[in-house]
Amino acid sequence: MTQYSDHFAPEGLRVRGTVVVVPGRGETRATYARFGKRLAADAYRVRVVDAPVLDAPDPAAALRDLDARLAGAVEGTAAEGGVPRPLVVVGADSGAAALAALHGRAGTATGVRPDALVLAGLPGRAGGPVGSWDDELDVRTSCPAHRATLSGDPRVRQGLLGEALPEAVAAAYQDADTGLPVLLLVGDADPLADPESLERAARSLPRARLSVVHGAHHDVLNDLQHRSVAAEVVSFLETLRNDLLPLTTVQFSAW
Repeated sequence: MTQYSDHFAPEGLRVRGTVVVVPGRGETRATYARFGKRLAADAYRVRVVDAPVLDAPDPAAALRDLDARLAGAVEGTAAEGGVPRPLVVVGADSGAAALAALHGRAGTATGVRPDALVLAGLPGRAGGPVGSWDDELDVRTSCPAHRATLSGDPRVRQGLLGEALPEAVAAAYQDADTGLPVLLLVGDADPLADPESLERAARSLPRARLSVVHGAHHDVLNDLQHRSVAAEVVSFLETLRNDLLPLTTVQFSAW
């Protein structure tokens, strides 16, 4: 069975970049099919890898495994005709925390040097019981389609959202120090988020953008606002060609 899920740009269009997606706790590659297709429709090459296993006794080994897996994913796209730049790695939940640990102050990434990071739904609180599956879904999302995707996927591991991440991984973004451009995405209805820590992290990084999604829950890439969130990600991708400056500005708005 393939190690990746791929989403390709429409035939005939110049590919504008490469996006590798790292899922979070309990999630599978199928969790990000809608997100991957939407970015691919904007002419980005998207590859989704498996979620990192960070509940191991040796989190450093788990990070090394993720680093190797990302390298393999990127090398795989190169073998298929090159890696269109920019190369951006998107992480959600524990995937975002792992990327922050790999590329932060004590970063250990050796296999892949992306051009930017997107960190979505960074967990800012220790794990704890999330109750029933319906309770966990309420923490994750209010999007009926996403709830159905999670519930209908037999490979989704229910209950993992209540398990705490290793401390060294969970706190990595709060101590982040990377020169890479970073887009931080968080829902303002995410009960697992620590907004103050995210704001401090954003202010401490030299090239960071913190986007708060109104009404979104923990699965910020897949909640009801998924179209706007995907548009925000694409907007960030496009600014990488323009020294991180927005390509449009609002000069006047009457509402």
